[in-house]
Amino acid sequence: MSAPRVLMVCLGNICRSPMAEGILKRKARFSGLVLYVDSAGTSNWHQDERPDERAIAEMEANGIDIAGQRSRPFKIGDFDKFDHILVMDTSNQENVLAMARNDKDRAKVSLILDFGNEVKGMSVPDPYYDDGFGRVYELLDYACDAFIKTLK
Repeated sequence: MSAPRVLMVCLGNICRSPMAEGILKRKARFSGLVLYVDSAGTSNWHQDERPDERAIAEMEANGIDIAGQRSRPFKIGDFDKFDHILVMDTSNQENVLAMARNDKDRAKVSLILDFGNEVKGMSVPDPYYDDGFGRVYELLDYACDAFIKTLK
């Protein structure tokens, strides 16, 4: 069986989803899980850009380097490439589901916080405008722990 493939998705792919990608990669490595993790955005506004400097700084403060990541837009082919598509908020969820071709595609899409009992149904807030990168890190750290438990 091949390694599970996980795609993290937010709006611009420069804040939340790159952070989630970096967190999940580290957690998988430390827990001995082999995962393929990537990230994308529902828009192409920041295509090929590095993550937001504030996201890079928050992740560096937590021992994770995401500076080499580059933004890319979500595309229909991602439904074929990934087993799990974890979205950051309900708007991202609606945008991704609108591209789904069938029930198999739709079944792959989940709100990332739905994996954590204490935050189920909540959205990861976009820190781009309010500078809430520390809170986003905490939420994603918790959700990635919960997600990994579902894979073991």
